[in-house]
Amino acid sequence: MPMAKVGLRSRLFLSHFLVMLVGVGSLVIIGKVSSPRLFVVHLEQLEGNGFRLRYARTKLVQGFETAWSQSTFWSVIAGATAASGLSYWVSRRIVQPLTQMEQITQKFAAGQLDKRLPTSEIPELNRLAGSFNRMASSLEGVEQRRRELITDLTHELRTPLTVVRGYLEELADGRIEASPEIYYRLVKETTRLQRLVNDLQVLSKAEAGYLPINLQSLNLRPILESLVQKFSDQLLEDGPVVRLECPPHLPPVLADADRLEQVLVNLLGNALTYTETGSITVRAWVEPGKLWVAVVDTGPGIAAEDLPHVFERFWRAAQSSIRNSRGTGIGLAISRRLVELQGGQIEVESQLGQGSTFRFCLPLI
Repeated sequence: MPMAKVGLRSRLFLSHFLVMLVGVGSLVIIGKVSSPRLFVVHLEQLEGNGFRLRYARTKLVQGFETAWSQSTFWSVIAGATAASGLSYWVSRRIVQPLTQMEQITQKFAAGQLDKRLPTSEIPELNRLAGSFNRMASSLEGVEQRRRELITDLTHELRTPLTVVRGYLEELADGRIEASPEIYYRLVKETTRLQRLVNDLQVLSKAEAGYLPINLQSLNLRPILESLVQKFSDQLLEDGPVVRLECPPHLPPVLADADRLEQVLVNLLGNALTYTETGSITVRAWVEPGKLWVAVVDTGPGIAAEDLPHVFERFWRAAQSSIRNSRGTGIGLAISRRLVELQGGQIEVESQLGQGSTFRFCLPLI
């Protein structure tokens, strides 16, 4: 039978049995060759001490060889039986967790992603089980996020598509007349679809590591001043006030100017969406080895139980219904990934009724 078709249990048993045969064979051969000679030497020593064994020496040697052969035979039988049983038991103990692993991995491959390998008394197998369980948890999380993404994406696409289809059907049936307002609504919904597709593309590339990041030395103050001025020009008189609190001179950071501006636009855009009155403050300060930028608003805030989900794609807090949100629901997820790709981290603090603070840091040069 080819060795490739022999199972691990049989291999272990055969290896133990072979070791036993080698050991027993060596014992028998060495004993068979050396024991009679040593016995004769012992008889000669006794004769030297005055014992008369010359005529009985042959009988004594033959008796010794017979007794040795019989005892060796039964010793080999008993030892081989005990060693075989022990080898079988050890092989089974080793193979049993591997068999369990095989069964669970087959279930895992069949789609039962909640299956996990049990712990083992064997350290190597226990480490293997731990590695597999970590991989299984990661894959289960990926699958869960994939399902959530499909569900959320379907929901996000359904609304604009339904609106566009409704207007087109009414225009085709003549129930409404074409007007600039109708065309504007159609353009608005198609623009929303385009923005959603573009954001998804950016997020997909960012998470896969394919998004190009051009890190260079940057002075953040001109970028912050430009964005604050740009958003201030878009606000009405009764809207919130956008202001900048920043030292006159900031040390350079290592960042991508375009991606950094994209992050700030996302944060400022979210702040403007949920802040009807009050203020939106862009702050910058320096800590050892990094520079922090924060966007602080006086909006409705975010509940404590919602804070861990803020940077998840397509997530919106319940308070988002207080205003017509025009976002795609993945802007903060994109911002987090862009900050991480530039070697920084992003955080959020918020209290209901008191506003929110989104801040991120970038490494200093």
